[in-house]
Amino acid sequence: MYPIFAAVLLVASAAAYVASAPSYKIKDGYSVAFKSKDPSGEFKTMKGTIKFDEEDLANSKFDLSFEVSSISTGNGMKNKKALTAEWFDAGKHPQITYVSSKIEKNGNEYTVYGTLKMKGVSKEKKVPLKVSRNGKDITFSGSFSINRLEYKVGKKSDVVPDVMNINYSIPASQN
Repeated sequence: MYPIFAAVLLVASAAAYVASAPSYKIKDGYSVAFKSKDPSGEFKTMKGTIKFDEEDLANSKFDLSFEVSSISTGNGMKNKKALTAEWFDAGKHPQITYVSSKIEKNGNEYTVYGTLKMKGVSKEKKVPLKVSRNGKDITFSGSFSINRLEYKVGKKSDVVPDVMNINYSIPASQN
């Protein structure tokens, strides 16, 4: 009876080891920038966990958060306005989060499916992903667009466009 128990334990522990994609630590030098005719800027503070393995996408995951108060438009007045209830409402919603649910490979690029939560509104968001490796270091990058009105960020305006273009680059090192 004991040999069977030992075999089951060995198989279970091996399965747990195989099912764990490598973890990556986000390095300095990341960029999450938004661009439009006006405004443009970036979020300067990002945290999160990344598990990524090209051979095991089912166990790969992105769990990222961005501090709303770290917004930088290059204009102090715009930064302060962005934190107000009309825009990001940083007092009630201090973070923007993105948590992946699935990653697919398309040729040399990937598509990350997940939930983007901003200002209390959660929506499924598909994000294109490019992966560049340099030894144990890796950079995740891509571009996509979001409609800020779907997240109740600001109001319809002739000055600020509804659709914002997002460009990101996240360097990371394997733990």
